[in-house]
Amino acid sequence: MGAISRRSLLGMGVGAAAALGVAGCADSGPGGAGGQRVKNAAPARPKLIGDGSTADYGKQPHQPAAPEPLEPGQTPPQFVVFSWDGAGEVGNGLFPRFRKLAKDHGAAMTFFLSGLYLLPEEKKHLYLPPNNRPGASDIGYLNAAHLKETLDNVRQAWFDGHEIGTHFNGHFCSGRGSVAHWTPRQWRSEIDQAVDFVTKWRTNTGLTGADPLPFDYRKELVGGRTPCLLGQENLLPTARELGWRYDASSPGGLQMWPRKKQGIWDFPLQQIPFPGHSFEVLSMDYNILANQSKNSTKAPPANYPGWRRQAADAYISGFRRAYETNRAPFFIGNHFEEWNGGIYMDAVEEALKHIANERNKDVRLVSFRQFTDWLDVQNPRIVSKLQRMGVGERPAGGWKRYLAEV
Repeated sequence: MGAISRRSLLGMGVGAAAALGVAGCADSGPGGAGGQRVKNAAPARPKLIGDGSTADYGKQPHQPAAPEPLEPGQTPPQFVVFSWDGAGEVGNGLFPRFRKLAKDHGAAMTFFLSGLYLLPEEKKHLYLPPNNRPGASDIGYLNAAHLKETLDNVRQAWFDGHEIGTHFNGHFCSGRGSVAHWTPRQWRSEIDQAVDFVTKWRTNTGLTGADPLPFDYRKELVGGRTPCLLGQENLLPTARELGWRYDASSPGGLQMWPRKKQGIWDFPLQQIPFPGHSFEVLSMDYNILANQSKNSTKAPPANYPGWRRQAADAYISGFRRAYETNRAPFFIGNHFEEWNGGIYMDAVEEALKHIANERNKDVRLVSFRQFTDWLDVQNPRIVSKLQRMGVGERPAGGWKRYLAEV
């Protein structure tokens, strides 16, 4: 692959976006395409945890059957993970829109919830962000109605079979307080506070009559994505200490099979073909925007149809390159935002429909946790052979031969 233009790394994460106002049995439900899903009924009387903000509802519904190791010579599935940073519902209907889309197409997703979205602004003094003043945040606190809508959507997302990860809290991307400068101890403080806001929203909001979130977040939480894709090196020791299984914070990854960093699976955003350009772009809506409209979220509308087509084609091209060659998992990052007339939401919807409509038993639309489950049961020698394949490289002699020689 040729040199990657600096422009392909613009808008790494959502730092600029924050400044621009980011709110930042067989079963037909989500859980991964191409395999049997197991539906588990929730207990009639869930066990409340703490102040009742969360509860143990037992096994999560709509999960795939237990993953199995590849047989020698077997073609690996094509995994695709759609993920969402922030995961707040701010009255634009995007959270329920994509929950419905996932349900319609049997997809599971990962929602990286920002802890501050469950903390009322009048209680912002409870947030003590590292290297920043108490209550500071580079994303806005939600009003009471939007906080409740976010709770409702996160609750239903889990029942639908999706994963709830973390996008941490204040989204600091620049200056002395940036997450890029945080120590492992400071990351631990940020994570502990994010968990507190998710597990104590009843106390903090006074919404004691609302249903609990249907999971034990300390067990549910096994990975996240940092703001602006910064600070991973110092986050990982803390993630390992907490028993996390993966991290999705690395920028500029390639479409290759992932490896572990410091004992944690590293699932980076990936450089994918950018139609009409000689360079590639990261597989996230904001990075495409940064290359199209120079970080502006309200560019002239005359550009929207072409940019929408370009964004959708970038995702579809990334999928096809992986599916037709090395079968590297394909990771896409998004935000519930209506930037440039909502074209990026339309583009990712089109891409998901395209992938779902083309799929067969070899294509699986899964969450990061579900993909991690699959990786962890594979023969390490087979995983090693997969990791050796470059971007767009086909298996020498075909999959049957390539993976038989382990």
